[in-house]
Amino acid sequence: MNLAQILSDSAAAHPEQIAVRLDDTALSYGLLEQGTKLLAGLLAARGIGPGDRVAVMLPNVPYFPVCYYGALRAGCVVVPLNVLNKRREVAFYLRDSGAKLLFLWTGFADEGEAGAADAGCECLVVAPGEFEQALIAARPAAETVQREPADTAVILYTSGTTGTPKGAELTHANLLRNAECSRNMFSMGTEGVTLGALPLFHSFGQTCAMNSTILGGGTLTLLPRFDAAKALEIIERDRVNVFEGVPTMYGAMLHCPERERYDTSSLQLCASGGASLPVELLRGFETAFGCKILEGYGLSESSPVASFNQPDRERKPGSIGTPIAGVEMKVVDDDGNELPPGEVGEIVIRGHNVMKGYWGREDATAETIRDGWLHTGDLARVDEDGYFFIVDRKKELIIRGGFNVYPREIEEVLYEHPAVREAAVLGIPDDEYGEEVGAAVSLKPGADVTPEELRDYVKGQLAAYKYPRHVWLVDELPKGPTGKILKREIELPAVQ
Repeated sequence: MNLAQILSDSAAAHPEQIAVRLDDTALSYGLLEQGTKLLAGLLAARGIGPGDRVAVMLPNVPYFPVCYYGALRAGCVVVPLNVLNKRREVAFYLRDSGAKLLFLWTGFADEGEAGAADAGCECLVVAPGEFEQALIAARPAAETVQREPADTAVILYTSGTTGTPKGAELTHANLLRNAECSRNMFSMGTEGVTLGALPLFHSFGQTCAMNSTILGGGTLTLLPRFDAAKALEIIERDRVNVFEGVPTMYGAMLHCPERERYDTSSLQLCASGGASLPVELLRGFETAFGCKILEGYGLSESSPVASFNQPDRERKPGSIGTPIAGVEMKVVDDDGNELPPGEVGEIVIRGHNVMKGYWGREDATAETIRDGWLHTGDLARVDEDGYFFIVDRKKELIIRGGFNVYPREIEEVLYEHPAVREAAVLGIPDDEYGEEVGAAVSLKPGADVTPEELRDYVKGQLAAYKYPRHVWLVDELPKGPTGKILKREIELPAVQ
């Protein structure tokens, strides 16, 4: 098998259908397929073949699927990199993966070329016009290199919140099964149009947007850098019916001042992941846009989808739903014992979506995958119906004077305040209690509220040990490439 076969099959079935669009640029399935054949030929001419790692550092442009599926067609392992990586980071990823070639977007060439030089990795800059000439000069690869289901297709580097980033090895079978589950959940077919706003170098965008759409034979319309007004414009222009994003994207679109200018009536189904979606935001978005949001859960190590609120079953706001087909999930204590409904423990996962392991890190693999179960580090509870509810990251748990405080619970209350746009709750070192509860908050445009008023608002709704003693206002909360709030980068106030 080979994951690239999903493109070949769709191209054979409907070669004229538009596969990928970026504003006025559109690639049909037939043209995209031909591009991947040329790219595989280009790699072969450079002596790069089955099992070799090929890094792709491109934004959401049509060249991304050309390089991604082209490298897979050649039997290579794709190593997607964040386009915002600096020289030092690029060098690390290339060295660690042993990549032989880096496809680098012209707009980020300085940092990428320097990093590639440091790592001793060949670099090919992808510049519109020039790259096409390089492809046309290549001899197309007629056949797709066949791989074993358990062979690595993609190495996705985790964000490295603790220690050195690790590369999750995802197999052809991992990614194909996950794409099939996503396609079935979102009913992605030839008539479907998906907004590709999530970065394709990230697991969520790669599996749920790109691979699932290509598998279903639909159209992926790209947005290289998220902007709420531009996203709304694309939804209207291309009649988008599936949108997948992280909570901050939903918040930005809901609160976009120009929202009502756009006709978004084509939007039917949305998926939210990457972070917990505040219930108030879910309800507000669905009311404003007249569509349904399905919240799900997963991580790079699970390809990434592990659970979802299924479209044909009851949805429970605040829940990440139930495991997808072929996947098991349970909540366990520190000794690995399964906990009864209602009790909080760590989510563990077993199934076709679990990674092969961490690239070159047997120690980390053994620590994370135990007895076939992937230990996620995420805390949750399960209800009587088998629905999972994320409580928080194990590492983000605040222990105040011996009491467990879950930031998510406090954030939900803050999001209910009419002035709050975004909120992040985190622990602040405290001599008396070990940790104190703090909240960084950004306000909606034109809103006026004091930190003291926000503190008292939460105090009136939660137990005394939970409410944030320290509340401070910020213009913006720091975010990662997918728009996920990065708590580790929030500057703590000087606590008196």
